[in-house]
Amino acid sequence: MTIKVINEQQNLQEVIQVLFTHLELSKVMKFWAACKLGEGDYLQLKEKLFVQENVDSLYEKIPAYQYME
Repeated sequence: MTIKVINEQQNLQEVIQVLFTHLELSKVMKFWAACKLGEGDYLQLKEKLFVQENVDSLYEKIPAYQYME
């Protein structure tokens, strides 16, 4: 029997991506802060999370999140 060792950083990135897909951004950020997941290389993570985004596309999405909760 072999055991596959999962890279912790890759696993966290995959889990966070699932959260972003299924939850509101504000809820993911609150969860992230509560779990103290802000450590690590943000720039590398940012590139993966926002690969389809640019300043204009993010600017258009801000009003949808600005007045939530």
